[in-house]
Amino acid sequence: QVHLVESGGGLVQAGGSLRLSCAASGRTSTSYTMAWFRQAPGKEREFAAAISWSGRSTYYADSVRGRFTISRDNAKNAGLLQMSSLKPEDTAVYYCAATYRLGSWPPTDVARIDYWGQGTQVTVSS
Repeated sequence: QVHLVESGGGLVQAGGSLRLSCAASGRTSTSYTMAWFRQAPGKEREFAAAISWSGRSTYYADSVRGRFTISRDNAKNAGLLQMSSLKPEDTAVYYCAATYRLGSWPPTDVARIDYWGQGTQVTVSS
């Protein structure tokens, strides 16, 4: 089992930037894909970005591609989501996620995720 804890959320004006962090503990020596999902009020949880264990492969939802950058540092058991050019529609609770399943690339479906963090709120004002 891996335990994920997000941090870095907050309130930002449209056009601004935020950096979310994900600290992993537990089963971190086994290869896993890391991803970020988000859930806006009244909406389903949706995929935002994913990064492979090696970091060589990344994948983004169309809605965030070119504005968000996902990265990870396995030596520190940490993941990052750098968000820029934020829009009011980016407002949501952001969740760090991990999956150990082979063949789950990219893990764009919540059903492919094994573990979730507790989430961190991002609010973008217009």
